This record gives sequence, C-alpha cells and structure tokens, in this order.
Amino acid sequence: MTAQIKRLTPAQIITLGFALLILIGSILLSLPISVQDGVELKYIDALYTSTSAVCVTGLIAVDAGDTFTPIGQFFLAMLIQFGGLGVTTVGAGVIIAMGKKINLKGRTLIRETLNVGSGKGLVILIRKVIM
Repeated sequence: MTAQIKRLTPAQIITLGFALLILIGSILLSLPISVQDGVELKYIDALYTSTSAVCVTGLIAVDAGDTFTPIGQFFLAMLIQFGGLGVTTVGAGVIIAMGKKINLKGRTLIRETLNVGSGKGLVILIRKVIM
C-alpha cells in the first residue's frame, strides 16, 4: 500500500486525503451517538453534510442543532476545522508536532497545497497557520 501511495502525484494525494476525510466524517455523523433520539438521518445526508463541512461551503441538508447530538456537532465542527485549515496542513502539523521531519515529497505536497513558490520556511508557515 505505501509503495502505491509513493507513486501518487501530490494532487492525487490531496484528493485522496479529502476523500478519506469526507468518508470518515460521514461515517462518524451516521453513528447512533451522533444523531438525536427519534431522528432518522439517511447516509446520503450525512455524506452531503460531511462533504460540505470539509469543503467549507456552508451548505447542509439537515438542521445541525435538531439532528445531531453534542458529539455529532463536535464531529461536524472538527470536519469544518480540518477543511478550513486544509487536510495537508493538518497532516503536516501532526507530523511536526510528533517531532518528525517532513521529506522532500511532503514538502512538495505542502507547497502545492498552499500554493507557495518555494520550499523555504514551510515548517514555520505550517506552525503559524495552525496557531
């Protein structure tokens, strides 16, 4: 699996990251602990809500306050936060927080995601964005 990921272009990795976050978010929003008692949430509505949150469009198929429990609202808020900061930025921030170095492919991915011309100061930029 990691050999296949290494062959992906930065654009494909970014797309895969967004798709995985949207999928995980839709599953979390569909969990019984995320939905108010007596409310039926179709998976397509959870998927749409997750996609909208990650892409920060502000569109929603259901009323968040009436549909989701506080845990579901927390999941929704985290999806909005990850989408707003950017999947790549959050991932790079976690790597930096763990004290690991970002390799050349990772730096290229960050540069393309943030639309930065050079690779200089990327770690500082990631820290500032997350702060």
